Amino acid sequence: MNVIIVYATKHGSTQGVAGAVADALRERGAQVTLRPARAVREPVAGYGLVVLGAPLHSGRWHRDAHRFLKRHRRELAGVPVAVFGMGPRSDTEDAWQRSRAQLGRALGKHGWLSPAAVTVFGGVDPPGRRNHPQRDLRNWQTIRVWAAQALAAAGGAGRAMAGG
Repeated sequence: MNVIIVYATKHGSTQGVAGAVADALRERGAQVTLRPARAVREPVAGYGLVVLGAPLHSGRWHRDAHRFLKRHRRELAGVPVAVFGMGPRSDTEDAWQRSRAQLGRALGKHGWLSPAAVTVFGGVDPPGRRNHPQRDLRNWQTIRVWAAQALAAAGGAGRAMAGG
């Protein structure tokens, strides 16, 4: 299956997660293209799966993710889409719930979109934080498992199970 992973990032952590998703899908036999959301101008209709990831900051999903969805709306209606948000940097149930709700509101602005898979991964403190150790709530195993589930949900189930 041909997959494009599209990401928006502010400090680079979402790009790192997108790369981990790409690696997990390649291990399952997918042909993967990895691109920043703002750079994707070509049609995405030829892909078997589109994965879109972006950070949540101050209650909002990154604008490049919204712009990507608007730009490719017609094409994405016929392609499975999986979505992830980079969420909390505090590991409390309340923080996780807020991040899930924020992503839900962001996706609600695109009512035509019915993602095959949606999740929120833990976030990372931005570089240069002073007087505090940097928090990193990314769970790489969870990211790999979700990537396989997204591939399976998009119809690549046979490939998603191979090697894993």
